[in-house]
Amino acid sequence: MVRYFLLLCMSYWLVSIQAQPNYNMHQIHREKLGRGVVAIKNANGEVCVSWRLLLEEAANTPFDVFRNGVKLNTRPLIAGGTFFVDSHPIEGHAVYEVRGGSVNGSWELAADAPENYISIPLDKPQGGETPDGRHYEYTANDASIGDVDGDGEYEIFLKWEPTNAHDNSHAGYTGNVLIDCYRLGCQRNQGEKSERLWRIDLGKNIRAGAHYTQFMVYDFDGDGRAELMMKTADGTIDGKGTVIGDPTQDWRNKERSNRRGRILDGPEYLSVFNGLTGEVMQTIDHLPPRGDMKSWGDDYGNRVDRFLAAVAFLDGIHASAVFCRGYYTRTVIAAWNWNGKELTPHWLFDTNDASGSWQSYAGQGNHNLRIADVDGDGCDEITYGSMCIDHDGRGLYNTGFGHGDAIHLVPSSTDGSLFIWDCHENKRDGVDFRNAATGEIIFQNPSPMDVGRCMAADIDPTNPGYELWSVADPHIYNIRGEIVRDHVNGHSTCNFGIWWDGDLLRELLDHESILKYNWQENCFDKMITFDDCRFNNSTKSNPCLSADILGDWREEVVTRTNDSRELRIYVTTHPTTHRLTCLEEDIPYRLSVASENTGYNQPPEPAKYIGESNSE
Repeated sequence: MVRYFLLLCMSYWLVSIQAQPNYNMHQIHREKLGRGVVAIKNANGEVCVSWRLLLEEAANTPFDVFRNGVKLNTRPLIAGGTFFVDSHPIEGHAVYEVRGGSVNGSWELAADAPENYISIPLDKPQGGETPDGRHYEYTANDASIGDVDGDGEYEIFLKWEPTNAHDNSHAGYTGNVLIDCYRLGCQRNQGEKSERLWRIDLGKNIRAGAHYTQFMVYDFDGDGRAELMMKTADGTIDGKGTVIGDPTQDWRNKERSNRRGRILDGPEYLSVFNGLTGEVMQTIDHLPPRGDMKSWGDDYGNRVDRFLAAVAFLDGIHASAVFCRGYYTRTVIAAWNWNGKELTPHWLFDTNDASGSWQSYAGQGNHNLRIADVDGDGCDEITYGSMCIDHDGRGLYNTGFGHGDAIHLVPSSTDGSLFIWDCHENKRDGVDFRNAATGEIIFQNPSPMDVGRCMAADIDPTNPGYELWSVADPHIYNIRGEIVRDHVNGHSTCNFGIWWDGDLLRELLDHESILKYNWQENCFDKMITFDDCRFNNSTKSNPCLSADILGDWREEVVTRTNDSRELRIYVTTHPTTHRLTCLEEDIPYRLSVASENTGYNQPPEPAKYIGESNSE
């Protein structure tokens, strides 16, 4: 396998290994965001208006809020959150506008707009039938975001998954995977039908399941418009109707065995699509090819098709697409650059490298990954389970703890240092908390069980900094490994974190509900349940997406309804006195939103600390 080494990190300088991320914000090709105004009705009949504070703006930037051209605030809003309550809204259609700072923004609110959420009616695909005569339907699954038209606001990318999708460990045919793009902007008038920009059909030669299709949405060439990258195959149909490869080929295995329905032969491609039109712009051979399936861990196609993907600023300036194959044994990570016309290789990391340099890194990957500048050199590293790959495609460290299902980026509340909280399946190593730059183990809780989940967030105001916990035991720990809460009462969760109410503590998101840690009673209280909605991916129970999509720094929940005919974007209506920069402007947070759909979904996490210590 050819290894590609290009010139990296032109703005590299020496910093302490404990330094926080040091991106050069004057050179890095980050998104240009708009004001992100949103207006939502609350349960009291009021209208809550929320908007972004952008990175280049001062914390005391003054804003004014208008309804149908009439200013609602008596004094400029220069303190408190970027949040305003219209206590006496009018009946009928209203246009709310926020003026101030570097850009203005508006939101149209229809008279019949629902409370607490934005409705996006979906164009649900028709079901089908597999070659063995079994019927399937479609459900709305993972989602992502990207600004496809350069207006500073995000569109929604949605994966449709057939009801016969399979985990890699299971044989069987599946229906085709589909990707849609919906324009969020047209939803500002809730009386209008949603606008689906395009649909891509990945075809019969891409199997459906959590590990097969990782779709990366980002502005890779820096032109202000997002592209879509993902693995394709013979018969993929782009958003304009163009077919990729040979549509007559059916590579699905027809043996009556544990290979049935798998795609173990035929070409594999990597394609770049125009985010606005869905048109394919380039297709190349996927790296690495399958090769000898046994080198990935078995001979029937389970572990050869374990894919991950991400977006990373590997040179500190340009966004690279990162596509990965394997994590139980052989592991290959391929980084690509897109200049608007062609994909070029950035580097390739392979644990089967002929030099033997990285053989000990085999078998260390998770069902997910984290991207951040962990060593403070201005360029991103890839934390791939128990190992970390430096920005230049060389191994940075390897703990040797092996595979796991969940991983979290943990910033210090004092000096901005970054840590990793990682759990393991091997019924030995349990969960470890380590220095993200060096792999030094701060503390570890070995366990004889498969520790399938862990979580990290600042949920307890009585303990400075983040709290850490896992399914291995009922305790909550601080970052020194000390027990701060013993035996949490009742239901707890290791699923998603979300900033939802008005304080700086993070809430938890699980099974169509948001939970708040009650430190007085040492239990989790339910704050809200999303009625008539359903989260995805079985026991993983994650929404289609959770992220700071619009409004202030707090996060939205994107979830499907039970019948998958509607997406709902739930927006918090809790007032807040805290004024923080939009979370999407924190690069590791934005990159974790991009890879949230990868494998076993993980919550987006910033590299800057947000929690009660901020208010001390």
